[in-house]
Amino acid sequence: MRSSETAAAMTRPIQLAPTSSTPRRGSEYAQLSRQIKEAGLLEQCPRYYIWKITLTAAALAAGWTAFVLVGDSWWQLAVAAFLAVVFTQIGFLGHDAGHRQVFSTRRASYIAGILLGNLGIGLSYGWWVDKHNRHHAHPNQEGADPDIAVGALAFTAAQARARRGLARLVFRYQAYLFFPLLLLEAVNLHVASVQALTRRTARHRSWERALFTIHAAGYLTAVFLVLSPVKAVVFLIVQQGLFGLYLGCSFAPNHKGMPILDATDKTDFLRRQVLTSRNVRGGWLTDFALGGLNYQIEHHLFPSMPRPNLRHSQTLTEAFCKQHELPYCQASLVGSYALAVRHLNSVGRTARPGAAT
Repeated sequence: MRSSETAAAMTRPIQLAPTSSTPRRGSEYAQLSRQIKEAGLLEQCPRYYIWKITLTAAALAAGWTAFVLVGDSWWQLAVAAFLAVVFTQIGFLGHDAGHRQVFSTRRASYIAGILLGNLGIGLSYGWWVDKHNRHHAHPNQEGADPDIAVGALAFTAAQARARRGLARLVFRYQAYLFFPLLLLEAVNLHVASVQALTRRTARHRSWERALFTIHAAGYLTAVFLVLSPVKAVVFLIVQQGLFGLYLGCSFAPNHKGMPILDATDKTDFLRRQVLTSRNVRGGWLTDFALGGLNYQIEHHLFPSMPRPNLRHSQTLTEAFCKQHELPYCQASLVGSYALAVRHLNSVGRTARPGAAT
């Protein structure tokens, strides 16, 4: 399946042939997994993550040092843009920790995750892991994948037609509003984190709450201490807006515009992951900019595979899919955005007056 193919088939729920959803011994997934394991691609990459975390931490320190040195100046907007990039790179590392790519043990992964997420960028690691695990288990499946749950955007015609008033009006033009709405993504994640950490069920997340509070207090104190009130507010808007935009633009190419699975779908693990995921073509710069998420098919098939091994696993995975006549979708970065926007526009049309029900 290539980006040049029509997106019409991607805009409606589909039901694949019902097969076992659990990988079984001797299954196609087991065959591919064996090849990946024998190639050593699931082994830890400690050296990569040592230098990656070190460089990212250095960039964060450099960003805040520049913030203090620049002082009360409009040049701080450049610092805000730089910190938005650094925050997103920290988010990528938190994502890797959540999948145990950085450390093999649960405890070490959790400690790294809350330091990177709660303390580093002000996002609840525990809340995100729970949400993200549900996404990985049921990518693009109605009623199961939280990433396509109805919210500011509608991903199916049923979602678009189910809402009334302002929400339905937004759905009609969501293709045009998609990128502007991503400017609010960081705020949305912060709010969701606060809600998760203040629930009674979050009583075991005391460390998360403490680190999140330290981040929020330190961040806001630094901004309003160094900058005048107007510049401080503008800095917050720019830094958090670009942070959200960068995050959203990194995740948007992965599944948006790919087939939506029916709520009752029972397709097997291999096909579910391959069918609903799309890779982004590119070189080392794409790998860096998207944090390895450009190898979305490989990542969904082997979530614990360390980021630097994803590129090496692509050849094996693509060849295996071709051998077994499975779709393997790749597109350029711009092409993937076009598919996502086209899908949102197609769904949005169903919310317009006179649309067929």
